[in-house]
This record gives sequence, C-alpha cells and structure tokens, in this order.
Amino acid sequence: MDARSVEPEPPAKMRALDYSRLYEYRFKDVDQHARQLVWNEIARYIWERMGRPRRVLDPAGGRGEFVNAVPADERWLIDVVDYPERQTDPHVRIVIGDLFEIELPASYFDGVFASNLLEHFHAPEEVAAFLDRMRETLAPGGVLALMGPNFKYCARDYFDCADHLLALTHVSVQELLFASGYTVTDVVARFLPFSFRSGLPASPAMTRMYLRMPALWPLQGKQFLIFATPA
Repeated sequence: MDARSVEPEPPAKMRALDYSRLYEYRFKDVDQHARQLVWNEIARYIWERMGRPRRVLDPAGGRGEFVNAVPADERWLIDVVDYPERQTDPHVRIVIGDLFEIELPASYFDGVFASNLLEHFHAPEEVAAFLDRMRETLAPGGVLALMGPNFKYCARDYFDCADHLLALTHVSVQELLFASGYTVTDVVARFLPFSFRSGLPASPAMTRMYLRMPALWPLQGKQFLIFATPA
C-alpha cells in the first residue's frame, strides 16, 4: 500500500487547563484571609504610586485582593475563572470572560493594574495585544501598572508554575510597552518576593515595613513593578 495515500489522522483536541483546580493546588497552604491582609498593604501602596486613580480595572483579578483593598470610586475585576471562594466587596463590578472578547468602555479607566499576568501569554505578540486592549480602555492621562515575576532574578523558580509560559524581565517588558505605544514612567526591577510561597512578609505590619524600606527590595525582590502611560 502506498503510504502517501493514507490520510493523516486529525490532531487530538487539547483539553482546556482547569485553572480553578490549578490555583487551588498552588495556594492550598496559603491562608486566604492572611493573604488579603497582606494585599491590603501592597494594593494601597501601588494605588498611591499610580496617582490614586478614581476608576480602576484589574484585568486578571483572581480572587479580588487588589480591588478589595483600593479605595477607588469605581472598581472592576475581570477574570476568566469564576472562583466560588471569591469574596469581593459588593461595590466591585465583576466580569467573567475572555479579556479579548468582553466589552470594555473606551477611554474610561484612570488606572489599570495587572499582576502576574503577562507570563501566562504564549508569545510577545499576545502581550502586545493585551497592551493594545488596555490602551484602548485607559482614559487620557491614565496609568498602567504591571507587576510580575522577573526572570532575571527568579529563573530557578520561574517555571515551577505550570502556567508560566513566557520568560519576561523588567527590560523586555519596557520594550513591549514602548512598541505598543506607551511611555514608561517608573521601573522597579526588584519589588516583591517571587510569590506567597517564597518568603513574602506574612503580616500586614511586616509588609508595611518592607514597602517603606526600598533598601530591602534588592535582597528579597524577584518581581518587577512598572508604570506606564499611553504615549
């Protein structure tokens, strides 16, 4: 039989990753209440550095730690997963769905904060698409704040997270921002520890002290914090 006449079998359909179970496993030993208390300090600090935006969007809000903590007039949370254990302030607007498909108001938000998101994209082109989407929804003068693991300082642990796909540093993210039409206004190459599993100060008081002592950040920080505005 001529092998060239045999039709190839269609590729098997890939099963979607169950992010809810993935994060349940990842944070199984993390006290969510204690996590929120720590995030109360982190979120308020970042919100202040963003210029206290009145309308805030978290496009990958997870369990809502950031939007729960900031005293903005209007707070939106987007996520592809509808966590049953999510406990958000009733004033937070929650939108469940694909960030690239749901409707968002144009030129509306004074601040967008994305934490631990970019590394989940498959390629720089997907990061660029996300940055374009955020630029469309930012109001004139609005601020985009990005936080995420800095491969330059946490390469050993970076891919221990099964959903980390793209290695990024504070330098490469700046390039992506510039290419997407942003002006980078502030860069912290080493801000927080890698994750809640890697030595983040366990109490609000310790977190508050850490945030007030930038001299400690080069010793513990493995995540970047970058601020930018549409050019």
